[in-house]
Amino acid sequence: MTWIACELHTHTFHSDGRQSLNELALGAKALGFDCIALTDHNTMAGLAHKEQIERETGLLIIPGMEWTTFFGHMVTIGVKDYQDWRRVGPGDIHAGLARVHEQSGLAGMAHPFRPGSPMCTGCFWEFEIRDWNEIDYIEVWSTTFAPVKKNNIRAYRLWTDKLNEGFRLAATSGRDWHFQEQTDAPLSVTYLRIQEGEAPSTERAIAALSSGRASVTVGPRLDLEVNVNGEVYQIGDAVSSSDERERLASVKVPVDFTSRHEHWHLPEQSFTVSLKSNLGLLYEHAAIPEQFPLHTEISVQGVLWMRAELWGIIQGVRTLIAFTNAIYFD
Repeated sequence: MTWIACELHTHTFHSDGRQSLNELALGAKALGFDCIALTDHNTMAGLAHKEQIERETGLLIIPGMEWTTFFGHMVTIGVKDYQDWRRVGPGDIHAGLARVHEQSGLAGMAHPFRPGSPMCTGCFWEFEIRDWNEIDYIEVWSTTFAPVKKNNIRAYRLWTDKLNEGFRLAATSGRDWHFQEQTDAPLSVTYLRIQEGEAPSTERAIAALSSGRASVTVGPRLDLEVNVNGEVYQIGDAVSSSDERERLASVKVPVDFTSRHEHWHLPEQSFTVSLKSNLGLLYEHAAIPEQFPLHTEISVQGVLWMRAELWGIIQGVRTLIAFTNAIYFD
């Protein structure tokens, strides 16, 4: 498997952006991205020259559309055809979800706690979700310097709550990128682990996100491995059930400080790694970059899910720098 760096929420002038798809792709390549999802508001017209731009830039462009309604914004990616967003209301978003899944696409809650009208019409999520199994992911980090934004902290907490309730859904970041600009604000990246070998494809990227093989960061890429009874599990995997009374797991937390290193800066420091689960904090340890990967052994009795978090200082603020998606336990 190999990791690709993705930006999963972008716009062109076909909706409210101020950039062409070519400008967006060139900007993404300059920032070290391997993949973007074009998610214009309620239109897929911007994808007209997608294949040509992919060939010219070497960037994977995932087709998508942001359903932009009065009751919430829903990012859909991997869809093949335009879907009429006007046919769903606050009580029947599941009809829209069904149409997205019929096209083998994924649907995610975009910036669910961003202030709504009159600041941003429909940005605050108000759709009634009757079955969280039908939501594929939550965009828990939105815009630049995402981890310090209060609405993102709420979205991250929502994702955690749903994991605690037993739902297995992914978490992503999305810049909500509308125009080319120089910025010193930290930019988040969603890394997807895809099958190595052939060039990245929409199908492999969608399969990775659907399986929760994702890690999100504003700096180094964080990873997580769990070894139970000699079997190694990675992000997105489910640990097989065991009859053992007390299950012990050997946990490995690698951090890649070379991924896109020219596009982010962190001061020299000791970072804190936390392993979180439905039982709360399982493990915490401070380490400098040279000491990674970290290794520990912990009991996973009663654990439904586990993720890794990397905490540190960026632009003078101590905050969450990176997190993995979950490893699950049957």
